[in-house]
Amino acid sequence: MAGVSPSQQSWWPEAASSWSAAERELLARLRPDRLPAHVAVIMDGNGRWARQRGLLDRIRGHEAGIDSVREITTSAAQLRLRALTLYAFSKENWRRPAREINALMALLTRFLVAERPELMGNNIRLQTIGVPADLPADARAALDETRRLTAGNSGLILNLALSYGGRDEIVRAAAALARAARDGRLDPDRIGEAEFAAALDTAGLPEPDLLVRTSGENRVSNFLLWQIAYAEIYVTPVLWPDFRRAQLLEALIDYQRRERRYGMVAEPAH
Repeated sequence: MAGVSPSQQSWWPEAASSWSAAERELLARLRPDRLPAHVAVIMDGNGRWARQRGLLDRIRGHEAGIDSVREITTSAAQLRLRALTLYAFSKENWRRPAREINALMALLTRFLVAERPELMGNNIRLQTIGVPADLPADARAALDETRRLTAGNSGLILNLALSYGGRDEIVRAAAALARAARDGRLDPDRIGEAEFAAALDTAGLPEPDLLVRTSGENRVSNFLLWQIAYAEIYVTPVLWPDFRRAQLLEALIDYQRRERRYGMVAEPAH
């Protein structure tokens, strides 16, 4: 491609040859040494997407959002990111109408089965955070089988947040540490940030470097409250069903413009 040197293209995923020219132009602006290890996404705007198109059933927006999940997950794997966490179903979502919940659970079950070839073909391992035990039996069975099938994959970790809430996760972690201290397995005076992080659902994963929120809402919605302490936040007005590979690349480019100081002062240039 004109304007892109062979050295720039050397790290590109093989699949990039089939990407659009506009996507490859965006890819050329990325630095492979500054890609985030872990991207977390609040997938918002499915219902709005359906309403804008005159679709009376919100589930049509959720169905369209599945295509975005597939493309973003595959692209993250091709870019060799370590982890992608998607806010799929929150604790608060259980308050929605029963008809919508049932439709979402059926959609989740179909997704978990239908995407197995894509996950295996891209070396993606499925994990979850939250309380999957809250899910109906069909969804739990599909989830367990997909996790089992992908357990040996060594590429991207696709981390689905299901029946998840950040406050709930922190409370569960605190309770687990309290039980360990009560039973004499843990000295409470030795509990620090590392011990607390190890009790969270995300134990073993790097903290998110980048938090993406679609649909333009400027809030974190009880998502990864501990883990996003130093995450860069990228908010886009694009609704989730319209958020595809190009929008992911734009978010990554914006991330690479940031100066991450973790509370420290930047060193003056000499």
